[in-house]
Amino acid sequence: MGKGRITLRGVALAALVVAGVACGSSGGTTSPSTAGGTTPSTVTPTTAPVTDAVTTTVAPTTVSPNARYYLSVGDSYASGYQPGIGNSTAGFAYQVAAASQKTSHPLQLVNVGCAGATTTSVLEAKGCAPIALGPGAAAYDDETQLEAAETFLRAHPGKVDLITVSLGGNDATRCSKATNAVSCVGAAVGRINANLPTIAQRLRAAAGPDAVLLGLTYPDVILGMWVSGAPSDKQLATLSVTAFKSLINPALSRAYATAKGQFVDVTAATGAYGPLTELTNLPPYGTIPVPVAKVCQLTHFCAQRDIHPNDTGYKLIAGLVELGFAKASAAGN
Repeated sequence: MGKGRITLRGVALAALVVAGVACGSSGGTTSPSTAGGTTPSTVTPTTAPVTDAVTTTVAPTTVSPNARYYLSVGDSYASGYQPGIGNSTAGFAYQVAAASQKTSHPLQLVNVGCAGATTTSVLEAKGCAPIALGPGAAAYDDETQLEAAETFLRAHPGKVDLITVSLGGNDATRCSKATNAVSCVGAAVGRINANLPTIAQRLRAAAGPDAVLLGLTYPDVILGMWVSGAPSDKQLATLSVTAFKSLINPALSRAYATAKGQFVDVTAATGAYGPLTELTNLPPYGTIPVPVAKVCQLTHFCAQRDIHPNDTGYKLIAGLVELGFAKASAAGN
């Protein structure tokens, strides 16, 4: 997603409209077209916190001939953004790469993620502002993000073992400032459905059949609106679960399936689908639903109204990526 400058009401409105679109969609267009796309179970990752920066580059000049790579593509989740810090090695991609150094399958991270990226910008916008790049990432001023990814993949045939993609969040939330938010969000959903399969298929074509391609979704941060106590905010928080479960995540899952990619349901793993009737006490918010408490504990939304994960949230996502990579590798992708 972007740098967290989205307004609370804007994010909520986007969720509400998307939920409405989901409820009004034709059943014939929302069922997955490929079998076997199961929702990953919630796991507690065991990834150790990152203590050292992971070197990243788009075109390494001095590497081991046996080096294996991990390519991170996407938005500010991919580049590791946190409020007050900027992009950091606490991001899930950096944690995955760091943890791999302690295994028999070490991976060198190549991060082309760009904070604020949308599915359209990845296809059309050349370059990424230096401040929006992940730590250690090299610039790609004359290429789009997707072209930069393709360039690296083709320059290292058969050497990229893992690709993660985090995209789609900014497409809808940017409608918060639109004059007609309903029309804007409807168009944004259409762009995601059109763009993301193209992105996934081009990555697959450049990477070849053996690379593990994992497509990520997001925590349902809008659940955090519940803590305001306003009935309208609680209603929107409830509707956001419908938006993710019925439209956003099925659309993302279908897109990655077209490129033989696996879908990583971060929304489910961060507890969004649990019953809102199950309560817990979480200071300073008092007694709130467990799914709301989880999003408060894993992201900056409840405390700062920022859409990004905290260190714990990024660690959980890193664990999901590691698990998805291990499963896909064991299954022969």
